[in-house]
Amino acid sequence: QVQLVESGGGLVQAGGSLRLSCAASGSIFSINVMGWYRQAPGKQRELVASITSTVILNYADFVKGRFTISRDNAKNTVYLQMNSLKPEDTAVYYCNLVQSRAVIGPRYAYWGQGTQVTVSS
Repeated sequence: QVQLVESGGGLVQAGGSLRLSCAASGSIFSINVMGWYRQAPGKQRELVASITSTVILNYADFVKGRFTISRDNAKNTVYLQMNSLKPEDTAVYYCNLVQSRAVIGPRYAYWGQGTQVTVSS
């Protein structure tokens, strides 16, 4: 099993910054993608950014130039540096890990419990 523990959320004024962290523990395979999603009240969960062990896969258009995803492979930890925050960034942010034992084969997905980010205007 895999556990994901997020931290770093909170309340910040518009234009401010926050850094989210997500530490993965348990049985982590070498083939994996870690990412951040968010869900605002009344909206669907949406991808914010994702990263493999070496490559940033993508950023959502609404965070390009403001958010940066990174990871420390030795610590199985992924980070999301959020700058120039806007009120519309207010959401619960979830960490996600998708992994597989081989390039071709079943994939296993895990979610963190979520951390609240609130941006005041």
